Amino acid sequence: MPNAFQLMPSLEADEMAYVQMLIKDMNDNQSQQFAMSYMSRRKDPSNMLLFTLIGFIGIAGVQRFVLGQIGLGILYLLTGGLCLIGTIVDLINYKKLAFEYNTRQAQEVATMMRTYTN
Repeated sequence: MPNAFQLMPSLEADEMAYVQMLIKDMNDNQSQQFAMSYMSRRKDPSNMLLFTLIGFIGIAGVQRFVLGQIGLGILYLLTGGLCLIGTIVDLINYKKLAFEYNTRQAQEVATMMRTYTN
């Protein structure tokens, strides 16, 4: 059974547990391919904080564009981060935003791995 900590030591605990659940049935080669693909797609929570701060100081909605939420990004851009309230909420919840994005990416990569190997 592959170990997510050995493959991706930079993950936080909750993300590590989720990834470990996804790769538990993969062989070593599949888990290494998963790790390479997932690490290229995931967003680091500290980068999300940086993008949210940029949105707070300058261009509102940058964090939403980075997460692929184009509609919310445009809404934040046009409304000044929903009059800064939405941007402040994103500042508080930046780790949750990154975790939700990363779990979606991990699920997509795992599905892709299962599709190509079967």
